[in-house]
Amino acid sequence: MLRHVIAPNSGWTKASHTVVRDRRMNSDAKILLLYVQGLPESATGRPLGELALKLEMKGRAYQQAKKQLIEHGYVHEWRGQGDGGRWVTEQLFTNTPLTRDEARAVRARLSPEAAGPTRVERLSAPPPSAQSPTVGEPTPPSAGGYVPEEEHVDENTPHPPSEAEPEPDPEPEPDPKPGPEPETGHRPTPAQETRTERTPPPPRPSPQLTRAEGVLLSLRHTRRELLLGVGEARALAVEAVKWLERGLTESELRHALLAEPPKGGVRSAVGFLRHRLTHKCPVAPAPVAPPEPPPPPVRALITCTSEAEEDHVFRPLGDETECADCRRATAYANWMVDTDTYDFPPDMTWRQRFVAVAKADALRGEPA
Repeated sequence: MLRHVIAPNSGWTKASHTVVRDRRMNSDAKILLLYVQGLPESATGRPLGELALKLEMKGRAYQQAKKQLIEHGYVHEWRGQGDGGRWVTEQLFTNTPLTRDEARAVRARLSPEAAGPTRVERLSAPPPSAQSPTVGEPTPPSAGGYVPEEEHVDENTPHPPSEAEPEPDPEPEPDPKPGPEPETGHRPTPAQETRTERTPPPPRPSPQLTRAEGVLLSLRHTRRELLLGVGEARALAVEAVKWLERGLTESELRHALLAEPPKGGVRSAVGFLRHRLTHKCPVAPAPVAPPEPPPPPVRALITCTSEAEEDHVFRPLGDETECADCRRATAYANWMVDTDTYDFPPDMTWRQRFVAVAKADALRGEPA
């Protein structure tokens, strides 16, 4: 490696090889150490954190650099309470590592008044002085400069009560028409008649509604936070009945309501159960299609009765005695006799054509 070094004439700082080559400190700690070492005497009154901001060193980078400088004896701190009651921190910076006792001796030499107020406290603001209390003498309450006057209850009535008007004389009731004498006893008053009227009893709930309400009320035995009142359970039972109507049993409904509890707990038992009953309700089963009718019974094979050269069998669908090929050949034979032609459709097999010609000749009386 080639090296070209020119010693500066001004603006330089002596750096010890112990600092530059120390592997125990990172680059931020070394740069901060050299930066503070080259500052003038007028900048020594500032704390180390403020000087580190000049290097854009803050946050965790500054804390790590300061920790390494303190661990290796380049920075020492003393924290104490002065005469004014304020807590102050005094820092000692050195370019050579010092022990705690050596740093205390240097501090005593640089600051003879170390036993008294610290240097940081002397540079700081004066201690708080005696001040007058912020709360003055007690005074009566005021409402916008208005002084309430003495109240007179008799004069504060805005509308005096009016005199009672004399009630008009009631009109004489007409004499009742003579009729049958009432039965022995007194006639009940309208209030008594109202009380004696019996209100129709409420309709009895269905068996499924009663079962659903019982399931909801039993949840508190498993989880105390799902305690419901009778009215709340009766209102939620309307949604729970839908589960029972879709084929679920009571145990399956209870398991669905208790499974997978929320991590944060249940804040409202009514809201939690209503949400689960509504959003996790199973899908209604599809209607069952009616069963298909059974296929017709398979009939036995029978021998075709047509006049064919070879006997053959077929499976009839009804009461026919000839197979489909022979019946088709017979139809074409009749058609050929009527039209005196031998035209065949292209989809007709050779056997059907042969049988049709033979039957047509038989119908004409010609020998086969």
